[in-house]
Amino acid sequence: MQLYAPTYLYLLAIIPFMVLLMAWAEWKRRKKISQLGERQLVKALIPDASAKRRWLKFLLTQLALAIVIIMLARPQMGTKVSHEKREGIEAIICLDISNSMLAEDVAPSRLGKSKLLIENLVDHFTKDKIGMIVFAGDAFVQLPITSDYVSAKMFLQNIEPSLIQTQGTNIAEAINLAANSFTQQKNIGKAIIVITDGEDHEGGAMEAAKEAADNGFKVFILGIGNSSGVPIPVYGGGYLTDNTGNTVMTALNEQMCQEIAAAGRGTYIHVDNTSTAQERLNDELSKMQKGSIESVYYSEYSEQFQWFGILAIIILIIEVLVSEAQNPYLRKIRIFKKRSVGIGLLIIAFNFQPSTFNSIHAQDRHYIRQGNRVFHQNNQESPSKAEVKYRKALSANKNNTQAMYNLGCALMAQNKDSMAMEMFQQSAKAETSKQRKAMSYHNMGVIMQRQQQYGPAIEMYKQALRLTPHDNETRYNLVLCQRQQKNNQNNQGGGGQNNQNNDKNKDKNKDKNKNENEDKNKDDNKNQDQQQQKQEQQMSKENAEQLLQAAIQEEKATQQRLNKAMSQPKRRNVQKNW
Repeated sequence: MQLYAPTYLYLLAIIPFMVLLMAWAEWKRRKKISQLGERQLVKALIPDASAKRRWLKFLLTQLALAIVIIMLARPQMGTKVSHEKREGIEAIICLDISNSMLAEDVAPSRLGKSKLLIENLVDHFTKDKIGMIVFAGDAFVQLPITSDYVSAKMFLQNIEPSLIQTQGTNIAEAINLAANSFTQQKNIGKAIIVITDGEDHEGGAMEAAKEAADNGFKVFILGIGNSSGVPIPVYGGGYLTDNTGNTVMTALNEQMCQEIAAAGRGTYIHVDNTSTAQERLNDELSKMQKGSIESVYYSEYSEQFQWFGILAIIILIIEVLVSEAQNPYLRKIRIFKKRSVGIGLLIIAFNFQPSTFNSIHAQDRHYIRQGNRVFHQNNQESPSKAEVKYRKALSANKNNTQAMYNLGCALMAQNKDSMAMEMFQQSAKAETSKQRKAMSYHNMGVIMQRQQQYGPAIEMYKQALRLTPHDNETRYNLVLCQRQQKNNQNNQGGGGQNNQNNDKNKDKNKDKNKNENEDKNKDDNKNQDQQQQKQEQQMSKENAEQLLQAAIQEEKATQQRLNKAMSQPKRRNVQKNW
């Protein structure tokens, strides 16, 4: 037994309040009766009145109300959790989402055709596990390996080149990441399926494929496009150009794709406008070793609210037939007298249908709670797993602002800033609560600030403070951002002055001028420090506290940027952004 919508159980708090209200009404009743005369005398005048029957009718009504609330919570039964072992393989798809995948030599485009191929592949899977990695200049896990095919299709819809800011094509990183993303289960076929146009700008792909093959993985390369070369369309019209202004022509490097597949002991398959590639890939995967995969399956829950409805109706009928009088021979059939509460609940019980439950409580809240539990586990995979749940919540109810905000937080934790910004914008636009709207603006400000877009970040923080003016964290971030913007402007101004001095004195001794400029800068800095000290002495206590907190935040942000820069690989090639 489980409750699909346990949130409605909070309505049970109404019942203690109703009991207190009934007790207060009884007290008032006795007080008024005592004003009429002696209690025993008044009781003799109304011998049929019974306080016990009044309480009995009241308790029956409250019991019926409690049962109706349980009906709202949708009790379900008949679920069977089974750990089933199935024969299948594990496959991780590495999808190239560089700008060159927007080329239209394959209909509708290279990326569009790849999505259709993956969707058909997922439909073909029945007893297998699948994962998804997207890559361009960098690579990251879009979907951890799972047997949830619905999530795989859902994630597939949101894949665009804008997901990765560092463009290019780094096949080696994608293969290495895929090799580390499989489960630890042995004696099972594991396939790495790379879908790309073969323009590898980083190198090392064959070495990565050979290493993966040595570890027991097969590397399949699906080369998409043609070798004649086509331009790359860009949003808004026109075609992509390189640093010199020439139109970029992208072509399938079929020879390199074949070499990578051979090194990975897999197969190279050319993808065109036919379904031949799909059929060949299915055949190759079917030849792999099938291992025993343990998966957890949940059968559908059967609704049990009907039994609670019948019980509520029976209780209400009993309440109607019970009279407050001690000898109610004819009053028992007087159903429509003083029965407003009971009849109202009776009407609700008779007219309640399963469709009403579906409209009252959709699946989005269920997925949000699951996502929150996963997100707060605070491990490396928590944000990506929580993202799956939040996207399911939005699929069930696209207007759920809580799901939008939580999804933005999950994306933000994975450094998917562009997607997170989109979610926060939607949440801020649709949200009616000032507090939640302010939280969306605050997070947008944080994203812009860490991208050093100080002007837009300041506007976002101001928007948040207009809604929640006493939010200290937003206030401190605003002060910090304003200082960072000012320092940035000063650095640009100083650099411009130094450039002018260098241009004027370029035929003179550079070392001498450099030393002189450094001395001048030191003197200027000393003067600025003295002026700043005078201003600080005149600052109020509140301003001093704000600047102190801002300095602390700035130091933390600087340390985070340094750690991030130290952890990033030094090998980068951004000359080719396709």
